[in-house]
Amino acid sequence: MPNLARSMKAAFTIMAALIALASGPGSAAETGRRILILHSTTAESITGRPQQEGAIKALEDAGFCPGGNLRMGIHAMAAHPGKDTVETISRQISDAVSRIARFRPEIILTIGDTAFATVALPLARTPISIVFSGLRGQPETYNRFIRFMKSRRHPGHNITGVYEKRHIRHALEILSRVTDLKKVRMVHDLTPTGRVIAEQVALELQPENAMPPLSYRTEQVDLDSWEAFQQEIVTINASPEIDAFYLGALMLKDADGHAHSATDIIQYAIAHATKPAIGIDATAINHGLYGGTSVDFYAMGYQAGEKIAEILGGAEAGSLPIQDAQTVTLVFNLVRSETLGLKIPSEILLAADEVFTR
Repeated sequence: MPNLARSMKAAFTIMAALIALASGPGSAAETGRRILILHSTTAESITGRPQQEGAIKALEDAGFCPGGNLRMGIHAMAAHPGKDTVETISRQISDAVSRIARFRPEIILTIGDTAFATVALPLARTPISIVFSGLRGQPETYNRFIRFMKSRRHPGHNITGVYEKRHIRHALEILSRVTDLKKVRMVHDLTPTGRVIAEQVALELQPENAMPPLSYRTEQVDLDSWEAFQQEIVTINASPEIDAFYLGALMLKDADGHAHSATDIIQYAIAHATKPAIGIDATAINHGLYGGTSVDFYAMGYQAGEKIAEILGGAEAGSLPIQDAQTVTLVFNLVRSETLGLKIPSEILLAADEVFTR
């Protein structure tokens, strides 16, 4: 995975200290029911916060009460994939390790890829149980850096969790019922997160994973700049073969080195694209993209929380299978569909989990 090796190199410089922490006197077995939630970005992010809330609710439903029979800590690394330098990543890792050292958790719940890859993964095969939520990178890819699982069905060591599956096939099939699809462009950037999303989409659309076969063609487009994105919109608009595009670009730099965020990218697409764009999640659709499927982040956190409850009840983390996020939501933006002249059938709208009207 591009750029992951650089982040992992920073993590390896402190791995020995992490292992010593997990294995030494006063380790998890002696500290009681302690759980640390480790966010990759901020604790208030639109994807991280609901995962945390879902996990806590699952624990409460299982009889584990934060502040009662459960002590819970929360730490946010505030990582910015694609923008962080090796120095900032190292500082984020060091801060997280210091928090672990002070708190001495029995279980760590990681939210997002950065926290898992740089802090939790080096704790593979130690006494601390790790549960991940919202992992976008393939577990098999991370397993090539540090062996933490034998298989998804039976990880076998001290790590398990919930993989954030995109369910892109479902989104495309719904769109094909709204408009005739001949070709869909799958647009991504070259940041680590962008490449992860591209890999997820490619895997879900592989012939062996797309049965029955797709009735339309898909083309993957990797964007290396803001200008390339602008030209891509021109290409999509002009081509009679392209009927829609999947907007998986989250950060692009222009020729002057200025970084354009996901919000900038979405706003440009809305202002200039004449064809529907599928968003990677409900937030992108709320910002104005046409529609698509979204992981239910609260439900994904709840899934992870159920695994934590099983571990607290005596199960070994490695005995619990790594699962895909089980709950997917269908989302539409009616304003955008009307602007594009697309009429969404009533039976599809009635099946939608969320409909935005702005």
